Amino acid sequence: MPRTPGDAGPLEVRVPRFVGLMAMDAREKAVEHGVRLVAGDRCAFHDVILEYVVRQYPLADVEVPRGAVVTVWFDLGPGEGEGGAGVREPLLPEPSGGGLQQELTEPGQPEVGVGG
Repeated sequence: MPRTPGDAGPLEVRVPRFVGLMAMDAREKAVEHGVRLVAGDRCAFHDVILEYVVRQYPLADVEVPRGAVVTVWFDLGPGEGEGGAGVREPLLPEPSGGGLQQELTEPGQPEVGVGG
């Protein structure tokens, strides 16, 4: 028997925006909107909780059949940034002096005074 829009909701649904959501929130939103989520860079997607979605396909607001798969990624791919998140150790060599350091008078430079 063919499904009708009144059976279990519309046959076509709009993909919600998952980018920026934590994994657990993205899974809940997927259920609410009638799509299935898979992770392109995590084999144990059901264990991922606090990582943030950085990409998705198909993009938000695209119409797809109810139950369609939406792929999300938690790390940036090659050429899209540093990939991942978290604290990074500083790279060597350290950046050259600048900013406030350049504003200070160096030995041998004339004093800069205000007024008279």
